[in-house]
Formats: sequence, C-alpha cells, structure tokens
Amino acid sequence: MSDQQQSTYGRTQRPPTRSSGIQTNMANSTFLRKLQEHVPNSTQLVGFLTLIISGAILLLLTGLTLTAIILGLIFFTPLVLLSSPVWMPVGTVLFIVIFGFLSVCGFGVATLASLSWMYRYFRGLHPPGSDRVDYARSRIADTASHVKDYAREYGGYLHSKVKDAAPGA
Repeated sequence: MSDQQQSTYGRTQRPPTRSSGIQTNMANSTFLRKLQEHVPNSTQLVGFLTLIISGAILLLLTGLTLTAIILGLIFFTPLVLLSSPVWMPVGTVLFIVIFGFLSVCGFGVATLASLSWMYRYFRGLHPPGSDRVDYARSRIADTASHVKDYAREYGGYLHSKVKDAAPGA
C-alpha cells in the first residue's frame, strides 16, 4: 500500500472516465474528417505548385527584362543623342516609304475588289449590294425623266416670256 501511495504521491488522481475520452476522440475525428474533405488532391497540389513555380519564373524574367531595359537606356542614350541628326531624316524617309507602300497595296486591293464586283454585276451574278445599285439607278433615271419633263414645261414658259419681252425676236 505504501508503494501505491508513493507512486501517486504528488499527483492527483482522477478516476478515468470513458465518456470524456469518447467525446475527445469524436471531436478529433470530426475535425480530421472536415480537414480531409478540404485537403486538395494530388492533381490540385501539382497544379498549385506549377502555378507558384511559373509565377516565380515570370517574376524573375520581368525583373531581368526591366533591368536590361534600364541598363540599355543608360548605355545607349548618349549614342542616340549624338546620332539623332541622322535618325530623324532616316525615320522620316522610312515612314514615307512604308506609308506609300501600304497605300499602294491598299488601293490595289480595293481596285481589284471593285473590278471583281463590277465584273460579277455586269455578268448578272448578283454580287452583294447589287440590289441597292439597281434601286439607285432606277431612282436616278426617274429623277432625270422628271427633270427633263419639268425643263420642257419650264422651257416653254420661258420661251413664251421671251417673245412677250422682245416681240421681234
């Protein structure tokens, strides 16, 4: 008995309760279950690691690019300033040549497209927009005939007025 008292001397002993151990185990198991539900699977983990690694590489490359641009500006600015009297005429000539070439190409494409459309229109193949052209042509013809009729009427009126103003004419 003295052995038992010596071993527990200084410690307070509680009687073991089975219900508190079950509750603790249950709380731990529900926490672990919830944690396991939210744990990413291996594919998601590999995707996340790939995202982190590629982001770090792109950030490094961005820093290197920015550093190279700044160093290039530092080293080449004097050269650009000294040679700027040459660059301006060269840039102007290049701009004019490129603008002219693109204009000629654009006008050539527009001319070929319009010639192709006119060929198809006159062959009777009815290209897109031909109905609008026919409508405009009929409107112009109607307007011209109305103007012609009005000119005949008004011309006759003026002719009679001229005879009234100058009877011998």
